[in-house]
Amino acid sequence: MGDQVRISGGALELPGGVTVRFMRTLRLPETGTHPLPPGIGTFPLRRVADYPDRAPAEWLTRGGVVLPVYQREAMWLSFSSPVPAALQVGVGKVCAVSGQPWSDRLSQDPQNYVVLPRQPWLDGINSGSGTIRQFVAVPLGLGATVEGQVSGEEVWGGVQLQVFELRDEPLAVWRAEQERRAVATRGPWGVAAEEDEGMPPMAGYGAAMPMEAMAAPAAPSMGLGAGGRMRQEVYRDERLPGDWRPTPSGRVFVHLATAPQWRQITGEAPPPSPVDRAAYNAAGLPWFDYYDADAADLAAAAPLADVKPVGDWLGDDQQPWAPVQPGQVKKLKDDGQVTDGDW
Repeated sequence: MGDQVRISGGALELPGGVTVRFMRTLRLPETGTHPLPPGIGTFPLRRVADYPDRAPAEWLTRGGVVLPVYQREAMWLSFSSPVPAALQVGVGKVCAVSGQPWSDRLSQDPQNYVVLPRQPWLDGINSGSGTIRQFVAVPLGLGATVEGQVSGEEVWGGVQLQVFELRDEPLAVWRAEQERRAVATRGPWGVAAEEDEGMPPMAGYGAAMPMEAMAAPAAPSMGLGAGGRMRQEVYRDERLPGDWRPTPSGRVFVHLATAPQWRQITGEAPPPSPVDRAAYNAAGLPWFDYYDADAADLAAAAPLADVKPVGDWLGDDQQPWAPVQPGQVKKLKDDGQVTDGDW
């Protein structure tokens, strides 16, 4: 299945046209509830199979891709799809939506996937009531990951993605409905009305220049813990379970490398550390609020309710929070194949 996954333009392309981008962002305080932070560039992605002599043996066994991340760096996942798709998102093989163990089957009770294209992004684990808790990178072995707190062990780390496509009949019905809507909304010159949808704009950052590989001390693999809470809904699937194909059409394991690991494995310098929040706010740059009045939000996932934030494990390293001014919050409307392995 992983052979159908590709890296293209800094994004992962899965079967059915599903595209996933891993976005760098600002880490939120672990108290309070906050608007959506901005994207400040994408994480670079590389195929693990391209580094057979330098990638860890277990990574080569699992296949997939690798990206560099700093300890306590936050990320969010941006999604797009030309047709409906069900996408499972795992953090250390714990479902980020339901908190249940990773599964090769879809479930609606509890729901263990997000529905595309309605779900434009996912910034963290589902905490219900229209909120999530931010994805924050932490080393394995400390017990701070979602995986460690939910399953009691830290074995996998990383991020897992798996996509399910619609069956032919519901897909044909959906295409017919889309055509009907397109005809109904065309303007006087036959051009479809412009939509006001999309993802939060990205603030640019300077790309690091590739450099010669050098030896680096061994560093633990990384997983994702839970950070601050933000306003974001995880939408309930309104389709019948039988609308989806029973088996996934593609999957990929995304390994999280520390900065030294990335340099050692790829021979490239990692991106610079994320911009300071205070400087971002002082410049008046935007944060975002997204709400879909027509979609139902999922309830909190019970297995994720007791996950403690990374600060409880690693201590508080954050500077005093620079508050976001109301005017900064913008409302939004609703290269080669990647090999799969054994995981």
